[in-house]
Amino acid sequence: MTDSSAARGYDLVLQGGRVLDERNDVDAVMDIAVKDGKIAALGTGLGAGAKKIENVAGAIVTPGLIDIHTHVYHKATSLSVDPGFISRRSATTTLVDAGSAGAGNYDGFRDYVMAHSPYRILAFLNVSFPGIFGFDKGVSIGEATLREMLPVDRCVAKIEANRDRIVGVKVRIGGPVTGAFGLGALELALEAANAVNLPLMTHIGTAPPSYADVVSMLRPGDILTHCFRPDPNSAVGADGKVLKAVRVARERGVLFDIAHGMGAFGYDTAERALADGFKPDLISSDVHVIAIEGPGYDLLHTMNKLLNCGLTLPEVIGMSTSRPALAIRRPDLGHLGVGAPADITVLRQFDSNFVFEDVVGTKRQGSTLLQPVSVYLGGRPMEVARRPFEEPFLLGCNHDH
Repeated sequence: MTDSSAARGYDLVLQGGRVLDERNDVDAVMDIAVKDGKIAALGTGLGAGAKKIENVAGAIVTPGLIDIHTHVYHKATSLSVDPGFISRRSATTTLVDAGSAGAGNYDGFRDYVMAHSPYRILAFLNVSFPGIFGFDKGVSIGEATLREMLPVDRCVAKIEANRDRIVGVKVRIGGPVTGAFGLGALELALEAANAVNLPLMTHIGTAPPSYADVVSMLRPGDILTHCFRPDPNSAVGADGKVLKAVRVARERGVLFDIAHGMGAFGYDTAERALADGFKPDLISSDVHVIAIEGPGYDLLHTMNKLLNCGLTLPEVIGMSTSRPALAIRRPDLGHLGVGAPADITVLRQFDSNFVFEDVVGTKRQGSTLLQPVSVYLGGRPMEVARRPFEEPFLLGCNHDH
């Protein structure tokens, strides 16, 4: 933090918002100053001499939101959505694609989507050579049913050539995605992740294999995505308690990610797990061509669901900023410390009677909603889109949260 004597020359000052920065243990009303695309100072009275001041009193100022599970290889894969549209709607600055591309088509993702987007796009590379190639409305063809589709050497080589953008290995496990090959796909994905010394993100679907079988194979730092999927094959046993294998995995350092999507967030699982003291590590959307139409919608909507499930606002922000940044080994992101990239999301919290719905049709009435105000990426203002699926339910601004 600096005092106001250094304010002259700041490009931007966000003035008077509640700053939530888990990494740096900040939860206070203060100003944030930006210069040359980086965080220059935090404190009070920083506005004098600044080129631009944004009054954010009553708003919540956070590191730029990071969605660690998206599908944005737009127009080249059937499941993917426009990264610009989803970033504008969800107030995100960084999108991490979760295995839309494999070694066989990653170069197109890099050259035709990542390179042309103003947003930061990173990726988990699918261990399956063609990536997720058969997913759309009414279409579901598994990409990990045959060993021949998962050439570890090709996955490793593509990652080694693209470490600037690829942050880990992705595999989808369970049901028709892997078929009879089952845990064999997970074994090959772990082989690839070990070879490049990067985390593995694994999808968990219907059994076989079981939830316990999958998490038992994961290493410290690996990510189990869809952690609150509904039965069958959920993290909660018949006794209503979190499975022992899940707790053992967490103790070992495995991370648990929401990844709402179209089939992976059930209130019954979430509420039982939270009641048993088991919170997620990461919040993400699994936004794709179906989920974008609801009930998942996007990262901000998923954050709102978890906020209304009883997680605190600082927890929800941390699970969507600092923690995903550390999970993908990008400690430069997800915080507002001096010298960090000036990726900033500004939100307002409103009272709301919005009725949320999970993937099996269970509904819960909420009491609050986070809505986007503004977004800065490297200090540059980015467009923020309306959220018409939530707006009619706002009851007025609530500054007391």
